[in-house]
Amino acid sequence: MASVRHSRLSGERLPRTPAIIFGAVGLFLVPWAIWLALRLPRRHIAEHYDIAWAGFDIGLAFLVAGTAIALWKRSPTLPIIGSVAGTLLFADAWFDILTSDGSSEVGWAIGGAVVAELPLGILCFYVAWRALIELERRY
Repeated sequence: MASVRHSRLSGERLPRTPAIIFGAVGLFLVPWAIWLALRLPRRHIAEHYDIAWAGFDIGLAFLVAGTAIALWKRSPTLPIIGSVAGTLLFADAWFDILTSDGSSEVGWAIGGAVVAELPLGILCFYVAWRALIELERRY
């Protein structure tokens, strides 16, 4: 049976309206981010800071474990799970560094990012990319 490769996704199944919405939101987010950078205070005390970080790390743990399971089982969900896990690992490094208080905390955050979060995130993106290539070969 011959394999059929398409250079584009099927137009019948994917409407273009969401592309317009995503493009508009993407354009809107640039001035919004600039406005936030100019208007937000440099310092802010937040209620439930501990719960927010713990919840984020629990979600990250599930995604990293899910990436391991998807890779072990050679699941077709690996490109999605691995990409999301990699993205959250990068976000974790970013926020760990930027929300650190004091030079020793910043040092630990940078060390954690360099030694763990960023390399693991890169590995997640790599296995997701390789799995996507393998899926494309199959179909």
